[in-house]
Amino acid sequence: MLVSGNTDRTVRELSRLYSTRSRKSHRKPPQPKKPTRTNAFDNLNAKPAAVRSTVSPRTLTVFGVGVLSISLYCGYLYSSYRQAVAHSKTLQVPEDVSDRYNSTATGYDAEVELGERFMRLGARRKELVRMARGDVLEVSCGTGRNMEYYQLGERRGLDSQGHSEIQGCRSVTFVDLSPQMVEIARQKFRKQYPDFTKAVFRAEDAREVLPTAASADPRGGESSSSSSPSPSPSRSLPTLFFSQKTSTGPPTAESSEMPPSSHTAEKAGWAFSRSHFDTVLETMGLCSTTDPVGLLRHLGSITEPQKGRILLLEHGRSHYDWLNKVLDNLAPAHAHRHGCWWNRDIGHIIEQSGLEVVEIKRYHLGTTWRAVLRPKAATP
Repeated sequence: MLVSGNTDRTVRELSRLYSTRSRKSHRKPPQPKKPTRTNAFDNLNAKPAAVRSTVSPRTLTVFGVGVLSISLYCGYLYSSYRQAVAHSKTLQVPEDVSDRYNSTATGYDAEVELGERFMRLGARRKELVRMARGDVLEVSCGTGRNMEYYQLGERRGLDSQGHSEIQGCRSVTFVDLSPQMVEIARQKFRKQYPDFTKAVFRAEDAREVLPTAASADPRGGESSSSSSPSPSPSRSLPTLFFSQKTSTGPPTAESSEMPPSSHTAEKAGWAFSRSHFDTVLETMGLCSTTDPVGLLRHLGSITEPQKGRILLLEHGRSHYDWLNKVLDNLAPAHAHRHGCWWNRDIGHIIEQSGLEVVEIKRYHLGTTWRAVLRPKAATP
């Protein structure tokens, strides 16, 4: 009985094992899954995957502090602006503020250097001065901030149309109303161009400049006499003579007390002897004269009528009314401190002068004007 029971159990296990192998052998091999078509509308209902924030608390703190700092600084600027406007409205500033330059001459370069670098005015000056050719008159020369851009020495070349023209500067006459600034400009020029002799420095009103010849003076300078008709007595100006060994050091108290109307001749034996200048250059000068229209008209009258050019780099009114309002509000304070009315309409001044516009470009929201003008051709 024991043997029979074990035999039956063995038979059942063998049968179960055989049936299991048979079922496995009849299974179909796995089939590749067919791609399922996706419905475009399913993506609309799909929930976006959660994006893990990568901004650290430290970054958020720095950002918040930065926003707060900018807000505080803007508030400070606005408060300072309101105070400056209130102060500006209390000032009684005369129309003629040109005398400010006599007191600011020695520190003028340091005062404007940072602002001009930020606005890249050096590049604008260079573009303009490189257009100068022939006999050049620079009015409102100041402390000579255009000095380094001059191409001195006359040479013949071809213009853009292949025509022969004079290139480079044959001579340069520097004029400014401030004798202190003229002296600084003269020292800069002699240091940078020690061998160039055809340069004259005059401390006088640009509206009084006449391109008359000068004869050599026995005292080692030049007189204001000319082979052309003499100017009217109201335009006769005293002459201040300088020897060739004039000091090149900083201006002294004596040198800063030069007469406000004086001619400075640098070299004996050379005199400007033409009736017109080939190029008249002025940078940041229309803001300081009481009669900008009259000044431009006078400059046009002494510019060579055929190919002569008047080159201007000025600051004035903007394209935008909001900025013009700022300029107007602060104009009295700026003029009182710097001797410059920075809110003048340069375009209107040029139009009223009667000069012909060759080119006008504007920069810095329209507040910086670069203009190329010429005398208007006479009507037959």
